[in-house]
Amino acid sequence: MLGRSPLLRSGGLRPENLGQHALSMVGNVCFSIFVVGVLIFTIIAATYEPEDPLFHPSDKISTFLTSTSNATFESDNTVIRTGEDFMAANQTAFNTFINITDVADNAEIAANTGTDCEGDVGKPIDCKDPEVFHTMMRAAIEKFKDIHFYRFGKPIRGSEDNNCDMAWRFRPKEGKTASLYKDYRRFVISKSENCSLRVTDIGEYHSGVNARKRKPKKQAVFEKEAQKGEAPSLPVVGEMVNDSLPIVESEGAFKNGKYLFYSGGGDRCKSMNHYLWSFLCALGEAQYLNRTLVMDLSICLSSMYTKTGQNEEGKDFRFYFDFEHLKEEASVLDQVQFWTDWNKWQRNDRLSLHLVEDFRVTPIKLKDVQDTLVIRKFGTVEPDNYWYRVCEGEAESVIQRPWHLLWKSRRLMDIVSAIAARLNWDYDSVHIVRGEQAMNKQLWPNLDRDTSPDSLLTTLKDKVEEGRNLYIATNEPDKSFFDPLKDKYTTHFLDEYKDLWAENSEWNSETTKLNNGAPVEFDGYMRISVDTEVFLRGKKQLETFNDLTNDCKDGVNTCSTSSS
Repeated sequence: MLGRSPLLRSGGLRPENLGQHALSMVGNVCFSIFVVGVLIFTIIAATYEPEDPLFHPSDKISTFLTSTSNATFESDNTVIRTGEDFMAANQTAFNTFINITDVADNAEIAANTGTDCEGDVGKPIDCKDPEVFHTMMRAAIEKFKDIHFYRFGKPIRGSEDNNCDMAWRFRPKEGKTASLYKDYRRFVISKSENCSLRVTDIGEYHSGVNARKRKPKKQAVFEKEAQKGEAPSLPVVGEMVNDSLPIVESEGAFKNGKYLFYSGGGDRCKSMNHYLWSFLCALGEAQYLNRTLVMDLSICLSSMYTKTGQNEEGKDFRFYFDFEHLKEEASVLDQVQFWTDWNKWQRNDRLSLHLVEDFRVTPIKLKDVQDTLVIRKFGTVEPDNYWYRVCEGEAESVIQRPWHLLWKSRRLMDIVSAIAARLNWDYDSVHIVRGEQAMNKQLWPNLDRDTSPDSLLTTLKDKVEEGRNLYIATNEPDKSFFDPLKDKYTTHFLDEYKDLWAENSEWNSETTKLNNGAPVEFDGYMRISVDTEVFLRGKKQLETFNDLTNDCKDGVNTCSTSSS
């Protein structure tokens, strides 16, 4: 009896109990497998970081922007694409450009108006004269053959008796972006003894400063009428920028408003794409809650974009992005103005505040909050203190990041337009990645060789016609490295146009005013942004990892993931 096993003593091996024990053992095994599976899934979910979707090829980005994916950003010094990059170009609307046949010639005008010029030779040119206007339009269309004109403004007297300034809206004939541009130039006009008018000279880009002032649309005097329903709101590069800070008009308006403010967090001094991913989460939540976003216009520029290699505080949002478009299309307030008004009226008007200190409190739970101000306060532990965490999980179903509200700075884009204009919008472009990547043979074994001058000449031979203007966007610091290309092409680099952001430039003047009189550095992010945008406006565009080398963009054996 003492030697019998417990199972025998308990009757566990009796025939009538065998089935019950077998089922119990199978159940335990299945439960163990389930627990192990859950554990493995949890570990993968906690450690997995999806690749940054914004830097997929352009044909993938539009799909991404309509999804609710919440990828965590990794550091990247690539220029992020913004709302205007994804606007569908309405080709029907762009077909309504002005042809030279739409502009009456001088003989037509003289026949209709009975113009008599006797005694007018030698007198100042009358810029309001329809004949002068049409002469200027025809001269512009004939000279700038690589652009389409969409609107001409009234000519205005220039600096002397024989010149007039005129502005127009245009778009490059082979333009790929849904944007319009504005130029204004000075025309020198002569009148012959037989009364005929002739344009003898057209000034450089933006030389007609008297025609720069923004005019209401009703005063535009020569424009083809677009078909109904085909007048999209497009960025117009070259217009005067009004990015003054919005204000609340009265105490009553402030009291009746509802506001959202994000405080603290770990997003500061991160890459620009990380910053925007979080900022647009905050803006998306504000729109969902029907509240005004109280925003900090002071940006910390990441060390990856600075000459010093250190993070730099005190950069203005308006240096990099189009605040005029943002404030016109969304309800936003600068935090300095907001807190001034709050401290002035909060006590008298009994304005209430709702504090949220956990990002897991979803926007859905805040929908019915009636307090004047909702503050989301973020802690110090990364990554839980990143603003974009608010838009993850359950919030994905209700928060859509409003990418269409964020456009690039029109001041920077005006520099891009000026460079393209100096090249007459008739150039090809190549993006050449070198630097540290060319020196890293383990990840990019062929890049250094494939981007050498000899290899470039061989590759470009069949892709770019000899003698063409070739804009080279590159991180190679020694531009003389590309001198051998000058035998076949007229090469251009960003620094060739540094007068556009120099001390006496329009850009420097306007950004200095924004910066309370302190000069603004044309920093690394601005350089990358302008360099990239000029490249993207080339008639032919050659990319390093698509056209110059077989190496993968992200290193050996990553081509399949880079292109997916």
